[in-house]
Amino acid sequence: QPDLIITSDGSHTLYIPEMNESYHSVNGAVAESMHVYLEHGYRYLGHRENITVAEMGFGTGLNCLLTALEAGNAQIPTLYYAVEKYPLTEELLWSLNYPQLLGVESAGIFRQIHETPWETELEISPWFKLKKICRDMLADPLEGITGIDLIYFDAFGPDKQPEIWNSGLFTYLFSRMNPGGVF
Repeated sequence: QPDLIITSDGSHTLYIPEMNESYHSVNGAVAESMHVYLEHGYRYLGHRENITVAEMGFGTGLNCLLTALEAGNAQIPTLYYAVEKYPLTEELLWSLNYPQLLGVESAGIFRQIHETPWETELEISPWFKLKKICRDMLADPLEGITGIDLIYFDAFGPDKQPEIWNSGLFTYLFSRMNPGGVF
């Protein structure tokens, strides 16, 4: 059971004592996601008419929430695939403070993201569709899915999950991407 901790920017992350690993940077969970995934990923591709994202390691859903908010603000139709082998419990999810920090609009979207059934594509907003996939990243996680513009590779580090950090998985993921996509 992960521990809920507050990061430097006031946002929550989860810490796994057995692994000595947190889901997000302790220097700021929201700040990290904004910098790594939004600034250098989604916004970098913001000139496209639509964007397909695949997140490898859904975790708390923070990257998904921020992307859904950005898709609405930029009015870019976005299809988001989220792969997670070990979904978090509702108790942990509802204890996260992202909706309180990100504004009233985010609360409804956060709830929809986490209430969306696994393996079902649903429209979260007019600009954002989500399909959560409960699967091991090493077991053909994006079976039948191609045309990906952006991959959020949000696994734990190679020192914690070395089996995920391998050229076979990266080759597989790259093969599902559009030319000019961002990893």
